Amino acid sequence: MVDIFNTLIDSFIDNKVGIAENFLSPSLAAHLKDNLNELYSGKRLLSAGTGNDITSSHNKLVRSDKIYWLDRKHNDPFENDFFDLMDGFISHLNSTCYTGITGYEFHYTMYEKGSFYTKHIDQFKNNSSRQYSMIMYLNADWQENDGGELCIHHEDNLQNISPNNGKSVFFKSSELEHEVLLTNKPRMSITGWLKIN
Repeated sequence: MVDIFNTLIDSFIDNKVGIAENFLSPSLAAHLKDNLNELYSGKRLLSAGTGNDITSSHNKLVRSDKIYWLDRKHNDPFENDFFDLMDGFISHLNSTCYTGITGYEFHYTMYEKGSFYTKHIDQFKNNSSRQYSMIMYLNADWQENDGGELCIHHEDNLQNISPNNGKSVFFKSSELEHEVLLTNKPRMSITGWLKIN
């Protein structure tokens, strides 16, 4: 995994957006996708809002995805494997880049067909604990006409990233505006933030 971790970090240093294929193994991605589909079928996902507990709002013209927060207390073996992977990545990130990350939060994300998330920044105006944003995709056989790209707004260009299975994307939460373009079929991921508490 160290090579994949380094690919993610090196591409972040080069372009402000780290991208690594196969950050999630095919097996782990498949199990996490099964978990997400089961939660979705059981109507356990909640409509996502914007802001935090203090400034939270729900506006389907801004974002229309559904989420479910991950927690080791759920004692799901595959979610715990994911947390073990993140612990390994954070240890490597802290030891090589001295980032001082002390925690994280992640949720499953489901964009139903026709869903999107307009341009935004991930760090809250009233709380700067989120340092890095990370997304891991759970979409096998994604095609270009399926839409749902992550569009990063750099100063001088747009960067569209397809949500292919196992891929991870990594960037500073306070720096880059981004959006999720309209998806033409269900689009699944694990999304979260590396934090300094």
